[in-house]
Amino acid sequence: LIKQLFTEGLLLSVIAAAGGITVAYWCRNALVLVSPTRIPGITIDYPGQLDWRVLAVSVAVCIGSTMLFALVPAIQASHVDLSGALKSEGSGMIGGSGRSRLRSVLVFIQVALSFVLIAGTGLLLRSLVRMQKSDPGFSTRNVVVSAVDLFSAGYKPDRAKIFYEQMLERIRALPGVQSATLARVRPFSYAVYSSAPLEIEGYQPPRNEQVAADYNQVGEGYFATIGIPIIAGREFSRTDDENAPPVAIVNETMAAKYWPGKDAVGERLKVKDKWMEVVGVAKNANYRTKLEQPTPFFYVPVRQNFFVQNGFIIRTGQTAAAIMNALARELHALDSNLAPVDTISLQEQVDRMSYTQQLAVSLLAIFGGMALFLAAIGLYAVMSYSVSQSTRELGLRMALGASADDVLRLIFSRGLRLTTIGLIIGAIAALLLTRLMENLLYKVSPRDPIAFSSALIILILVTLLACFLPARRATRIDPVRALRT
Repeated sequence: LIKQLFTEGLLLSVIAAAGGITVAYWCRNALVLVSPTRIPGITIDYPGQLDWRVLAVSVAVCIGSTMLFALVPAIQASHVDLSGALKSEGSGMIGGSGRSRLRSVLVFIQVALSFVLIAGTGLLLRSLVRMQKSDPGFSTRNVVVSAVDLFSAGYKPDRAKIFYEQMLERIRALPGVQSATLARVRPFSYAVYSSAPLEIEGYQPPRNEQVAADYNQVGEGYFATIGIPIIAGREFSRTDDENAPPVAIVNETMAAKYWPGKDAVGERLKVKDKWMEVVGVAKNANYRTKLEQPTPFFYVPVRQNFFVQNGFIIRTGQTAAAIMNALARELHALDSNLAPVDTISLQEQVDRMSYTQQLAVSLLAIFGGMALFLAAIGLYAVMSYSVSQSTRELGLRMALGASADDVLRLIFSRGLRLTTIGLIIGAIAALLLTRLMENLLYKVSPRDPIAFSSALIILILVTLLACFLPARRATRIDPVRALRT
């Protein structure tokens, strides 16, 4: 008997592995279809061919797991008490045998895993929606960013200064351009902001505190162009150059931390042995991603802290494609060897940094859907098998006056009982595991009640659906024929 069941399990595993390889080959590029909308500047390399090592491991796992679950019932079947089995034939809906318990445990695990994946998908989805609707602290509408690689072109600082002056004049003269400025690092780009230890005049740091902050070098008109409000003081001007006293603009968080209850305008900070006067306070903004928390940040004039490599920020009514053509013409007029690099709208720049979140939601949704599908199949199989093994019990109930609705309620209640245990296990596991996702969530608690309740409702609906066909078949049992079997 063991040999027969073992052979059947081996045959099933080989067929399943072959079918899985076939489906994997057909769907090898399916990730392209389920991936989020493509964003300019982001390229994902989807493998067009299947890796034989991945296939080998997958086939081994498939055959091994199938053989394992074929061997367990085979061993159980070889130790059946024939007299007890004949006496208990047809009794008990779910039964108390070891095989029934094993089937139930597998359903518990499937439901629990489905709950964890669906709850995780719900958390990431709610986080993504809030992230997309949130304000980054600056205006992305009608703003285009671009750059030019002067460093690779061999430009020295003096020549680069002249180039940027001439190029900004040309950009500002283009039709539809409202303003244009420079920034060493564009918001939400992959470039790294400058950072330096600070000395704040009049501020005594606590012991072991390293006073430091990130900063950016920006041109005049930067805040007006990008839409970051100046809530105190003034913006940088053309006169803030290397011949003028060093100045800086700090954000709200930095002003509140180092000059609490005071007007930060007029205060001083020391950066790299250079004292700077604070001439303005800017509203907080996101600089890298929308997931970051407000931190001290300040700006310095690009004219006083010049770098060869800078980017353009342009407020215009034109599209990024239209402005790129105009930029290319103006660049070629100044230097035929130069071309605009990475010209996109600021909104697309922001979307880039949330793309990984979108991709994570898509992949987790796929795995959650697969786990949910397997849980539904497992529950259907258990309930269908239980109904077929309980024909006499159901016939007896109906002969004693049980209605079709009573039988339906009985099947559904026992299916829900199986699911409830899995839901409890899954909820506990989800509460523990979703805390690991906290750094990926934006203004959403790892224990968000909406995500958890949505997972609960989805699994209950799937349970009812999986129990429907076995329950419907049970209501059509002929009591007389059932009692004769």
